[in-house]
Amino acid sequence: MMKILLVDDAMFNRQLLKLYITKLGYEVCGEAENGIKAVEKYKSTEPDVVIMDINMPDRNGLEALEDIRKIDPNAQIIICTAHGKQHLVQESFILGAKDYIIKPVDKHRLEKALNDIESKMTNNFNE
Repeated sequence: MMKILLVDDAMFNRQLLKLYITKLGYEVCGEAENGIKAVEKYKSTEPDVVIMDINMPDRNGLEALEDIRKIDPNAQIIICTAHGKQHLVQESFILGAKDYIIKPVDKHRLEKALNDIESKMTNNFNE
């Protein structure tokens, strides 16, 4: 079962994501409300996937993405952003994000993003 770290400064968004993720059969192994805590939680929980908001206080999602990828170049990070922030999505891919989802989060889009990552992880494991 994939372990997922949720990073968003809005508790409501984290709760909604947690509900969707657990209904999909995945485990939420930790939560963080800013980029600094995201990096700390990444080190302590060793998640398979991080779902991270871009706009947060105390280190935004792009800065935390860079920090996490320095710790683990293979980190599987899905960026979450508001509609209309396409330039931030492009920057996140340059920094190593694997996918992105637009807020408000559509549970079917979230499921597809997680399934895609899980498939890639399984294929890499089987090679």
